Amino acid sequence: MRAVTCLIAIILATTTFMNAAWAGEAEDRKSRSITVLTTEGVPYLDTLPVIETEATSALRSQREVVERTIALAIVAVKGETANHELGQSLIAQFGAQAFFTPAEQAFMANPDPSHEDRVRFTWRYEGVHVMLWALGIYPELGRPDQITDVPLLAGVLRDLGTEGLMAQSRLRPQAQILDAADLIYRYNWAATDARINGREIPAGLDGSVVYERHYALNWLIGYQDQDWDDVSTDT
Repeated sequence: MRAVTCLIAIILATTTFMNAAWAGEAEDRKSRSITVLTTEGVPYLDTLPVIETEATSALRSQREVVERTIALAIVAVKGETANHELGQSLIAQFGAQAFFTPAEQAFMANPDPSHEDRVRFTWRYEGVHVMLWALGIYPELGRPDQITDVPLLAGVLRDLGTEGLMAQSRLRPQAQILDAADLIYRYNWAATDARINGREIPAGLDGSVVYERHYALNWLIGYQDQDWDDVSTDT
């Protein structure tokens, strides 16, 4: 009985230690984000909670991220061009038949999607930008103050293809992805607060780019275990 009691005490002590370590990781990440925001003159809410840690976040596989990259690029091209045949051709070119979510499948199958859907999916280029950074193809994520360079993005994917992207990419450490997710979360709070209160979005941020990056990064870290179509960008 005494041995069992000692074992329970050890487990509880270990759990307490690990919880403290995780809390410290999250608070340190938040502190670094606030330093960036302060330097850039971006307002922040000090009581905005911390995000997931390395231990509590999802770790996406390289294949998952590559397939998500290709799917986002294809739906964005169709959204931009409204060219149904081009979309179908890209699916075949990249072997992407199984890469799409239910919402994306419906969009790609529709030869005449609504203007609203076209605009929504065109913005997915920003998600591609995030994925290419997470895969180590783009060296820097950059500030969310301008839209991604679509011709550059298209050229990278055209040159590599699906398997080339698998061969050339390497997922960044989870800590780096979490750092980006924490910072964009706080950027999105600032952009949302400005919009709600009728103010100009601060520090040159592009609110739509901020939103799309937050969406993509929340998927990368498995925020609330949500599938891509259901990702939320709570602030």
